[in-house]
Amino acid sequence: MDIDVSSSESIIFSIFIIFTSAAALATIALFSRQALLVAYITVGILLGPSVFNFVPDTEFSQQIAQVGIMFLLFLLGLNLHPQKLITSIKQSTLITISTCLVFAMIGFFAAWLLGLSRIDQVVIAGAFMFSSTIIGLKLLPTTVLHHQHVGEIIISILLLQDILAIVLLLLIETKGPGVNTLHSLAKLAIALPSLIAFAFLFERFILIKLMSRFDKIKEYIFLLAIGWCLGVAELAHYIGLSHETGAFIAGVAIAVGPISFYISESLKPIRDFFLVIFFFSLGASLDLTLAWELLLPATLTCLVLLFIKPMLFKYLIHKSGESIEDSAEIGTRLGQLSEFSLLLGFVAFSAGLISLKASNFIQVCTIISFILSTYLIVLKYPTPIAISDKLRRD
Repeated sequence: MDIDVSSSESIIFSIFIIFTSAAALATIALFSRQALLVAYITVGILLGPSVFNFVPDTEFSQQIAQVGIMFLLFLLGLNLHPQKLITSIKQSTLITISTCLVFAMIGFFAAWLLGLSRIDQVVIAGAFMFSSTIIGLKLLPTTVLHHQHVGEIIISILLLQDILAIVLLLLIETKGPGVNTLHSLAKLAIALPSLIAFAFLFERFILIKLMSRFDKIKEYIFLLAIGWCLGVAELAHYIGLSHETGAFIAGVAIAVGPISFYISESLKPIRDFFLVIFFFSLGASLDLTLAWELLLPATLTCLVLLFIKPMLFKYLIHKSGESIEDSAEIGTRLGQLSEFSLLLGFVAFSAGLISLKASNFIQVCTIISFILSTYLIVLKYPTPIAISDKLRRD
């Protein structure tokens, strides 16, 4: 077997420089009280074709990044215990649906003002519906009783938003150039229930027995979980669904298992490894010339969003029975766009569904909202990285 030495050396160098640079910028980000996602995207911008061109071929990083997306959705599904999911839906459906519709209208209007096509407007509207799970939870203290309650409300809203994002990803699969939408929907109507049935039956009669039999051999459970995630993802792809959908279903299928928490915790480092590359690839794919042209409208859009989002959440959550102080805090913590916004834009652009301008607009708006929202949170509320010692909480 012939080995392309130059190619392997290029991959090794790319991984080396991505993670070394990410570590350096992550240090700066922590000192400046910024979310690490911003550092990873910045690394992509700096090392990618638009600036220093240290990693000119971003195709390999995009392929590796897809694995990170699969693990992200697998772990998301793993935390969606059906009973917990039903409770969350009952608690926050009205709030989540109402806010998502308003935020979608803001995105749609902003895209219309930019003169983008109708499909660009629709996808951007979808991308604007969500708040960041990573920022929302990473900046939330967990050792204070008050924030345990605040966290429960935030998680219930984010869970429903994540489910809506999954639905939008499924809809994107039925669109695109040369795709027969009706045929795709019919195929989806057959393939999706079939995959769900297979996953739950396989988990109940085979997977759970293997896990119970060898639960003390952690290495085996670790390998079994990875194999299950990637196996169902590949099966989903084979029957016409996306890898991401398969990974999500694989996670939900074992969410009720006795060692789901262990699997979730043990796979987080692998997820984070691949997600660094995912956010790097997003930054590397950003067209700086176009991004610069979009900077002013994106900034103005984010300022409007960061004003309306917290106010609307505050009003609706307070109406649901929470105190005005808790409602205001929850609204501020959910004021940004989401990593799912980036993912929707990434998938839609990869499928040829939206223009480069629309894709860049989503990325620029998301990055700006991450930066502004993080500063608002750490300046005003307790977080693990608060600027004030009085506000710093683990």
